Amino acid sequence: MFALGHELASTPSHKFDLEHMRVLLRSLGHPERTFPSVLIAGTNGKGSTAATLASILRASGLKTGLYTSPHLIRINERIRIGGEQISDEDFAQLHGAVDTVSEHLVETGELPWHPSFFEMMTAIAFRYFARERVDVAVLEVGMGGRLDATNVVEPLVCVIADISLDHQKYLGDTVTEIAREKAGIIRPRGVVVTLPQQPAANDVIGNTIVEMDATGISAVQYVPPVSPGSAEYQNAHTSRSRYPVELMGKQILVDTPLVGRHQLRNVALAIAAAEQVAKKGFTGIAPESIERGIRDTSWPGRFQVIEHKAEWPEVVLDVAHNPAGAWALRSALSERYGDRPLIFVFGAMRDKAISEIAEILFPIADRVIATQPGNPRAATPEEIRQAAGRTGAEIDCIAAVPGAMERGRQAALPDGVMVVTGSIYLVGEAMQVWGLRA
Repeated sequence: MFALGHELASTPSHKFDLEHMRVLLRSLGHPERTFPSVLIAGTNGKGSTAATLASILRASGLKTGLYTSPHLIRINERIRIGGEQISDEDFAQLHGAVDTVSEHLVETGELPWHPSFFEMMTAIAFRYFARERVDVAVLEVGMGGRLDATNVVEPLVCVIADISLDHQKYLGDTVTEIAREKAGIIRPRGVVVTLPQQPAANDVIGNTIVEMDATGISAVQYVPPVSPGSAEYQNAHTSRSRYPVELMGKQILVDTPLVGRHQLRNVALAIAAAEQVAKKGFTGIAPESIERGIRDTSWPGRFQVIEHKAEWPEVVLDVAHNPAGAWALRSALSERYGDRPLIFVFGAMRDKAISEIAEILFPIADRVIATQPGNPRAATPEEIRQAAGRTGAEIDCIAAVPGAMERGRQAALPDGVMVVTGSIYLVGEAMQVWGLRA
């Protein structure tokens, strides 16, 4: 078995090259050609969009594969069919088969080195979806888009979620450079679903659509306005957002468990993508099934609220791992909790923009507890304290996650809110403390 560390940590001297992925898939019989797919890229929101779209397609009677990354607790979370994670037995069998083929390709010189962690995971997902004969697969791009291992498919529809700065070491130092990588999933004469966002990203996406003679579809009509009288505003302090949408000649009630204004953009992208998939001949996709799929969406760790579990205070789990995600979390906390005391349990990977994230989040905290999830790339509590020096926040350093959560519990009781954030790995460990499933 390969190590379960983050894909970016593997073989840093190796260059991204889609041709290597194509060689591997050719030797596996091109499983990626046996099912139609939707490919979703973006910096923030692509996972939420993918989860919502997959739920819609399942509700429409389609056997739906879902491939996402990274995972919260178990690697099996990344590969699902019909909402069910791949079994340990199936994963082990498929990994063994893909690994054997990979080693042969290296031995014969057809590959210069063994496929990366993410390439292996992607090949396993494709083999699983092909073997199980899914009707459609929803694929979340791992990083970037142009050279991502998922970008070997010929998707029915492409989706580009919100773009911001992240993974600059690999994708570029500006939004324009990063957007070029994300827009690399757009196909000649293909269909692209997106939303207006930063001007630099808009320019790149728009120009690429023109260059590729593609069809751009805006999801704006499915994003509700926010005003004091709107349904979304009235539900801002609940765990769901509800608002009406006109779709396919009918009005549906969007009732999403994904909390926060930013999530309404992701839901809109999923609705527009589902409508485009329906136009590709999937006639079971209807307003009623779209409504049901949105309502039944499950995507843990994204402003997931746990209300007073046993002797714990109210807890929010959120995987805000970059500045844009931190702003979205801060906005959602403000809307839901107002002036209630906020206790942050924070851990992050060393290569993330810790200073910027801290400057966004820590000023609204009554106390910050810095901790270190069990990942070799994780920053130490002291490194977090130093990076957050300009915030002036009082920061307790507790390396062990269970100990940090206990300190947060004590500080938040009786009427405060404990916010666990900064890294998906920290959120996953917190979920394990409570015995929650991803």
